[in-house]
Amino acid sequence: MNEEYTPSACESCSADCDSRQAPVSFLEKLNGQSHVGKVIAVMSGKGGVGKSMVTSLLAVSAAKAGKKVAVLDADITGPSIPMAFGIHERPVADDDGIYACETDGGIKLMSINLLLENETDPVVWRGPILAGTVKQFWTDVIWGDVDYMFVDMPPGTGDVPLTVFQSLPVDGIVVVTTPQDLVSMIVEKAVNMATMLNIPVVGLVENMAWYECPCCGQKLPIFGDAHAEEEAAHYGIENSVSLPINPTLAAACDKGMVENADVSGIWEFARKL
Repeated sequence: MNEEYTPSACESCSADCDSRQAPVSFLEKLNGQSHVGKVIAVMSGKGGVGKSMVTSLLAVSAAKAGKKVAVLDADITGPSIPMAFGIHERPVADDDGIYACETDGGIKLMSINLLLENETDPVVWRGPILAGTVKQFWTDVIWGDVDYMFVDMPPGTGDVPLTVFQSLPVDGIVVVTTPQDLVSMIVEKAVNMATMLNIPVVGLVENMAWYECPCCGQKLPIFGDAHAEEEAAHYGIENSVSLPINPTLAAACDKGMVENADVSGIWEFARKL
């Protein structure tokens, strides 16, 4: 390329105008009938690490602590939050917007699965439509008064996570991982994405860290030795926890009874968010 470089108007201008000083904000406006306090995004660099279960447990823990809680299911192509809470009815809507569904424990929910004609219908949409749907869950859904909103993110660092981080006022990120070395490498990608977008990582959850033998009580590291504290220290994350493989907890999620699950293993972690 032999074309001569020509500086843009801003590059050649020395004035301190608004165009030079003010950063561009992509934040969307929250529905007028809603007030949301703290927004916590729960993400993972890959799928299959139990991110939705962790999101559910954090929401249940906060609700049991007396907080007003909501869960925004941003995993549009793989929604599982309604099933974990046993919510299957379609939300009510009027001219003001769509009213979030509510669990028996008072947790507000919104997920694409609540809007589909059939829960098993696949969501075969391209990235911009997926991102637009997440924005509408923030702008068009009537959440009411919420102290903590947990956002269940899709895996990876693609369009939808970027949309969430740029469009919602995310206060912090909880990264979910498992003990495998491969997943640890993926964690670094998630942490680096958060750093690039100036959003603090407020917690690290190492899921499926061990399985406790029901016969002898021995803790068996099926996927490798747990090292949540080491990983957290490496990335400067002060809040971390390791969770075991728990068939009882998995069954509760499958039956839509996560609100009845034992949250003692994650209680202290959730309290620090």
